[in-house]
Amino acid sequence: EKAKLLRSQPAQIVEPKGLLYVQQREFAVTTPKDGSVSILGSDDATTCHIVVLRHTGSGATCLTHCDGSDTEAEVSLIMSSVRSFSNTTGCGRLEVHLVGGFNDDRQLSQKLTNQLLRAFDLQPEEVHLVTFCVTELNDREEQDIHFPIIYGIAVNVKTAEIFPATFPEKGPDEDLRSAHVLTGAPLTNIYDAKTEQLRIGPYFWGPFPHVDFWLEQDDAQILQNLSTSPLAEPPHFVSHIRSTLTFLKEHPFPSRSLFPDRKPRIYKKNEEGLWEQVCSDKI
Repeated sequence: EKAKLLRSQPAQIVEPKGLLYVQQREFAVTTPKDGSVSILGSDDATTCHIVVLRHTGSGATCLTHCDGSDTEAEVSLIMSSVRSFSNTTGCGRLEVHLVGGFNDDRQLSQKLTNQLLRAFDLQPEEVHLVTFCVTELNDREEQDIHFPIIYGIAVNVKTAEIFPATFPEKGPDEDLRSAHVLTGAPLTNIYDAKTEQLRIGPYFWGPFPHVDFWLEQDDAQILQNLSTSPLAEPPHFVSHIRSTLTFLKEHPFPSRSLFPDRKPRIYKKNEEGLWEQVCSDKI
């Protein structure tokens, strides 16, 4: 019923004001007391799943975008991140919302759904599954081709409302964060709710193999080889991958060009509710 209700809602366009956008293999956790961030969101999930874990007592809310790279470790990480904000409140329970995936040819969505359910089931605490809109429950068919119905969701940290969403702005540092994922990063926490700062990096990788070869390929080749579900990708998938590959080509050694002082790039919300970079010396 909950999945049906969620699927029936049109995707809302979420503007950057008050938004913290979470990319693949990133997570962020905050509470209703946060003065900078009121919405956590992520999209462009085809076989990936977006997970929202919330403690009803403290209101601590975590959103992550999982791709099945190391599901058990990722679930433990988001559990402890929510727990760290919820120790003081005796009442309340942990609730989880799983959205994403579809009936893809390689059954990657189904595999990830199973991994997530198992990982939450293995947790010592009780976790209540409240929204389950994944794989076959998030699938639509058009001329024998399967697609996800919902590609992205947002959660309002203040009201706990969850809704289908798209995001015109996926920054800051969109290419840098995508490059981190493309070079095989583990799940990374990008936000410090206590200081209300978005922290990116420091990230380190070596030269990306065959980057020139990939940049020379046409769109069809990139789609076929660098996507888990070529037929179901959103229209901007290829341009996003090209932009990330170009970034990797320009920064083969991020320790020299991006993080020479080994410090993260730090952002805070300004008066308009938009991210603005903070000089690290001021912290």
